[in-house]
Amino acid sequence: MITVELFKLVRRLRTWMSIGLICALPLVVAIFIAVTHLEPPPGSGSAFLSAVLNEGQLYPAAALALVLPVFLPVAVAVVAGESVAGEASAGTLRYLLARPVGRTRLLVAKLASVTAFTALAVVAVTVTSYATGVLILGPSRAAAVGTSPGGITGSIAPGAGGAPTAGLQPGAAVTSLSGAPLTTLELAERVLGAMAFITVSMLGVAAIAIFLSTLTDSALGAALGALAVLVASEVLVTLNAASAVQPYLPTRYWLAWIDFFRQPIFWRDIQHGFEIQAVYVVVFLGAAWANFATKDITA
Repeated sequence: MITVELFKLVRRLRTWMSIGLICALPLVVAIFIAVTHLEPPPGSGSAFLSAVLNEGQLYPAAALALVLPVFLPVAVAVVAGESVAGEASAGTLRYLLARPVGRTRLLVAKLASVTAFTALAVVAVTVTSYATGVLILGPSRAAAVGTSPGGITGSIAPGAGGAPTAGLQPGAAVTSLSGAPLTTLELAERVLGAMAFITVSMLGVAAIAIFLSTLTDSALGAALGALAVLVASEVLVTLNAASAVQPYLPTRYWLAWIDFFRQPIFWRDIQHGFEIQAVYVVVFLGAAWANFATKDITA
């Protein structure tokens, strides 16, 4: 059953159109910056966009920051919301379960398909944005390259108070957000960590959408319901009066993956982010299973 759902996923034109549109935004931004040479001033732009645009190899971080607030959650919510409700609205759910296919098995297959879509989208954005950053923005546009008397080459990045800090670490690829140099291996590890964190965060969105998908026959309604939860969460995160509930909101730690690109890594928010998304996944998938297992299927 899982294999069937995965084949359906990769054969749908909508899957590749969604991923293509998600990948297109970072590409368009990079082209505009390369043509106009205009960049957001420090501290403005999407997340830490201005901080990483000067390092082509760090552009995947900027790309993930660009697609995370809106585009990626919308795509995941649409796919997850369609998982069960789409079958019901098409009139195939009843016949699918009559094969017979166990309801738990079907729900697991749908979850596997949504997870595969989420991982595929995150990988596609990361790979295409890395190529975009290196080819269009250059491997390292702003960091000057310094050479020590011994011939060791490294990045020179601004340190505290604007004073240059020489990164003379052999094999340094880019400068971290903290000003310290990162080797190519360290950069790769941190990008993988950010990808894993974002994928898990989107699984929280998927769990909410799948639960709503078991409540209604409207795929659009399930997707919009999940997006409404996320919008409400974003509003409450910025509201001082809601400080008591902010640590438990699904979007509270969405941008914690940025801490992977600091030296050393700040683990506190990353850990909290993984924990809160795990709770949302377990609770809403459990609710989806409980509802779907006892639901009277008429369509």
